[in-house]
Parts: sequence; structure tokens; C-alpha cells
Amino acid sequence: MAKSTNKPPVTPGQPAGRQKPRQTPTVAAGSQESGKAGLTGTKLHMVVAGCIALITWLFFRVCLDNQLTNWDDPGYIRDNALIKSTTPEALKLIFSTPIMGNYHPLTILSYAIEYSYVRLEPWLFHLDSVLLHIVVTTLVYVFVLMLTKRTVAAAVTAILFGLHPMHVESVAWLAGRKDVLYGTFYMASCILYIRYIRAENGRWKWYAGVVLLFLASLLSKPVAVTLPVVLLLIDYFEQRKISWALLVEKLPLFAISVAFGIRSMIDQRSFGSLSSENIGFNFAERIALGGYAFVTYLWKAIVPVGLSCFYPYPARVGGSLPLYYFVYPIIAIAVLAAIWFFRRNRVVVFSSLFFLANIALLLQFLPVGGAIVADRYSYIPYMGLFLMLGWFLSGFFEAGGARQTGNIALGALGAYCLYLGMLTTDRCKAWYDTTSLWRDEIEKHPDAPNAFNNLGFHYFNKFNESVNDAERRIFFDSSYNLLSRSIQLDANFTNPHVSIGELHRAAGNYALAKPYYYHALTMKDKDGAANAYLGLAIIYAITQNIDSSGFCFRKALENKPYFPEVHSNYGNYFDMLKQPDSALKHYGMAIAQNPDMYAPYLNRGRLFQRMKRCDEAIRDFEAASSLNPDMGEIYYSRSYCHTQNGNKAQALRDVEKAIQLGFKQIDPAYYQMLKGG
Repeated sequence: MAKSTNKPPVTPGQPAGRQKPRQTPTVAAGSQESGKAGLTGTKLHMVVAGCIALITWLFFRVCLDNQLTNWDDPGYIRDNALIKSTTPEALKLIFSTPIMGNYHPLTILSYAIEYSYVRLEPWLFHLDSVLLHIVVTTLVYVFVLMLTKRTVAAAVTAILFGLHPMHVESVAWLAGRKDVLYGTFYMASCILYIRYIRAENGRWKWYAGVVLLFLASLLSKPVAVTLPVVLLLIDYFEQRKISWALLVEKLPLFAISVAFGIRSMIDQRSFGSLSSENIGFNFAERIALGGYAFVTYLWKAIVPVGLSCFYPYPARVGGSLPLYYFVYPIIAIAVLAAIWFFRRNRVVVFSSLFFLANIALLLQFLPVGGAIVADRYSYIPYMGLFLMLGWFLSGFFEAGGARQTGNIALGALGAYCLYLGMLTTDRCKAWYDTTSLWRDEIEKHPDAPNAFNNLGFHYFNKFNESVNDAERRIFFDSSYNLLSRSIQLDANFTNPHVSIGELHRAAGNYALAKPYYYHALTMKDKDGAANAYLGLAIIYAITQNIDSSGFCFRKALENKPYFPEVHSNYGNYFDMLKQPDSALKHYGMAIAQNPDMYAPYLNRGRLFQRMKRCDEAIRDFEAASSLNPDMGEIYYSRSYCHTQNGNKAQALRDVEKAIQLGFKQIDPAYYQMLKGG
């Protein structure tokens, strides 16, 4: 391994190779004023870092009131059976199973730990995300302080990182947990790397720590593959001599990056995230859109307005991308030229390349998903931009600097940070729940089909859950109109077709539902096909077309083997066919895959009740009521078990509870018998 030179950082604008050695200060430059007040060294930095952490908490604490949304939170948390057990077998599955096209087992493990304490109560999930963001912010402070030995530079970088509204998505969105988790290990690895190159003895221990933290970061989010490049940038900043030994020490890290990169691409392609069939931009247009994304991240770092959870690709005009998009690559080239102009300033070069190294893979040259820009992609990259400003401001507090001007500049920065904090709190509120999230998206991007689809599906669920006829009519109309608008915006979008089919099926309009399901089956979307087959299977079962129903259930599982809703309804199918063993098998599989679904507990309880296995039935009814305590049908079904056990008083209480909750399918004779008894 290369020998550490441990050279001091270069000052702004100083040519490489001509530095005059200076004594490393015991207190970072820029901290002299605080030193006069009695704070020096470690105590000073603990106070500064603690204040930044507290300020970050104050502006993000509103997140603790937020709920789960219907955007990826169901797949990662609500409906993810992997997080609902911490047995050795479950842990093995967590570390071997990609979720929604991503392999990030440590992120999934963090959900599993939280679930083991509070199940699906969202407050702990949100609390941990906020705390992890504060940890990353603190690590940013430590990293910049170690790198530059300037307290002001570290404090400015960290406070901007902690408060910036572009980071809200990574914190307030529970499915964004992977950002704050990978960021924690990523920044910790960078810190240990500085210790490694500056250590005199036992350097291999620091290097081992770097590797382990790098692996943890990759297991939290594969985008951490950029770390070896950043470590080379640290070498550059620390003026380590380029040598074969230096490059060889990076080979294991680059090998790990390549392996995880290949794994990530395989997982994304398998999930369908790398498919660009519905986008269809050519190479030149891809370059233009990459330039647009690059410039957008730059200006939103300064003026973070108009933020949303989804930034759709631009619509074609006359079959091609609007011409003004081709200006953005020119602007991007101009920015790169400016970096080259300041190439003798190590801070500008390091900060710029840190940003570029971490944002380059996210500029959608290789399309992933349907968004051209995402707030969460800025999470770690923005540290480079903030460091540049922090270094510039810290120069005022160096020997010979204009300290009075620096104080004015810090005052202006304080006002700017207050502005950022207010925007951040407001943005956290947009993430409160599904309704607030997608209404905000539609307001800012009225041409985004997924926003109309997701809000429409949300109202479908409300329609399905409501027992009030007037409410159901409102929810039905709202859902239908939103889903129809989604189809108008993108006729090739599978989800709204399936959702309208679901809406009509739930309303009993089977003839209207079928064409939407059939249309979804013509699209190249296995997940959509599985949902369409499930809807058709249910319709065929209800209309006594047994063979077609069984065929559709099998096709649904063929397209999506891990599908608890199919198993739950397949159990109903076998129960209808008087095949209790097969019914119990599929109810059990549904519960194993998603123990937070009440339906398989309810239906298995009914089957147990008819089989005179009342103790097992009551346990299932109790599980169902704990998951859905406002569903009268559960209490009514349980009443029959109590009647069979001779406990008519409890049976009567269950029936009256069902009536109170709006359940209308009460057998009058049965009710009168209980009352008379």
C-alpha cells in the first residue's frame, strides 16, 4: 500500500506541487473566536455538531406525524412478508431476496426490526429515518472537518446538508430509508479512509473498516458503488502520490463495486425498471435529457422550489423532444469547463468531482424508472456543492481574511438556512399521507399519469372499505375519474386499466370490468397481468365459471408467485368447491406471505367454524379484528362460534357490535333467537 504523505490541504487557488508546509493546528482554523469563549478542540466540535443536529431535528420533527403512503411503502413495508419475522429463516430470505428490483437487505432488515416492535405503526419508522438523517449530517460535519481542518467549512456544509429541502424525500418517505442508511455507512467509510491514509501504525485495521462499511453501504443501496472513485478524490485532496500501490489498494473496492453494479442491473431488469419501451428517446435525446437533469440538480441546490415526488419525462412535440432541451448539455459543458478553469484549486476540483461522481449514474442516460429527476438522488451528491460554499466562507476566518465580511456572510447564510428549514418543514407536510402526496404532485405536474393512477387507486381502496352508500358513490366517482385521466395521459400504462377493472368488479359491474382486465393482459407487464388474472378469477368464481376461475388463479400465480392476495382468494375458490384442505393450505400461504391481511384470517375462521373447530376459528377472528377492528362482518362471523360454544351472551354482543359498525347482512331470526335467549 502507498505510504501516507500526510500533507496539509492546499489553500484556495494555490497551484499543486508548490505548497509551503505549515503546522497542523490543534484547533481548526476559523474557531479562534469560539476559543476565546472557552471552547476549544473536541468540546467546540461537539457543541457545533450538537447544535446542527438539534436544528435539523426541529425542522424535520413534523415527519413523526406522517403516515405510510401507497407509493412503494406497501411493497417495502405494509405488504412485505420478509419484514414480519426475524427468525433465522426470515433473515436468510432478507439477505437473498431483491425487493421491487432492488437488493438492499440492510434496509429491509431495518424495517423488520421496527416492525417487531410496533408492527405497522408508522411513528417509529419515521423517527428512525429522521435520526439516521441527523447521523449522516453529523458524519458530514466530521468528514469535512477532518478533510479541511476548518470548523466553518464543516459547519456550513453540514447545516446545508441537514436542512436542504431536496433531502426531504429521503427522510419523509419511508421507502426512501435506503438513502439515509447507505449515507450513514458511506460517510463513515470516507471518515475511516482519512484515518487510514493518515495513520502511522495499524493502517490495515482502518482499511478493513473502510471495506466493511463500504459493504454495509452497498447492502443498504447499490448506488454506493461510487465510493472507490470518491476515495481516489480524497487521495487527490490529501496529495497522495499517484502510484501502482495506490491503485492496487483500490482494486478490491472496485471489484466489489462491479459485482454489486452487475447484480443491481440484473435485479432492475428483472423487475422491469430498465425498460424504456414506454419512453422511447433516442441517443441524442438521452444526452439532452441528461444535461437537463444535471442542470436541474444544480439550480435546485440553490433555489429548491417546485419540489415534487415525481418528475415525469417531457412530452414529445411533433414526435420529438422540444429543441430547448438540447441547450442543457451546452450549459453542462460550460460548467465542466469552469471546473477545468479552476483545476489548480483543489477544493473546487474535489467538491465538483464529488458531486459529479455521485450524480453521474443518476442522470438517466441509462433509464431507470419513469422519472427524469428525483429529489432523493441529490442526497449524498449535494455534499460536494455545499463543501465548496463552506470552504469559500471559511476563507474569511483564516489568517489575513476579512473577518467582518465573513460575519456578514454567515449572517446571510443563517437567514438562508432559516428559509431552507421552513421549506423543508412545509415539504415534510406534503408527505403526510397518500392524499396529500398525490394532490401535491398533480398540482405541480398535471401531466403525470402515475399521480392520477395512485390517487385514483387510493380512492378505490376507500370505496372498497366504506360501508356508507353516499361515501361509496363519491369515492367511486373520484377513483374512476382519476384513473380515466391517467389512461388519457398514457394509454400504455397498465396500472389504471387494472384499477378500473378492480373498481367495477368491487361495485358488481362485472361486464364493465372484464374489458379493462383483458386490455391489461395485452401489455408486457407481468405484475399487471397477475393482477388482471386475479380480478378475472374472482369474477369467474362469483359467476360460477369454475374452470375459467381456476385457470386465471393459476395464471396469476404463474406471473407472480409471491402474491398473498391470490392465495387468499384461491382459498375462497377451494372453499366454494368444498375442498377444505386445499382452502386451508392457500389461506395459510396468504397469511405467511402477508400476516397483516385480515381477509385470509376471516375466511379461514369461517371455514374452521363450519368444520366445528371453534377454538381455531375464534383465534382467526380475533387476529382479523385486531387488523381491522371496524369491520362488522368479523364480529358477526365470530358470533356463530360463541353460539356453538353455548355462549349466547357473547354472541349477542358480537352481533350488536356488527350492527353498530354498519354490517347489514344480519339474519333476523338468528338475532331474535339470541335476544330471546
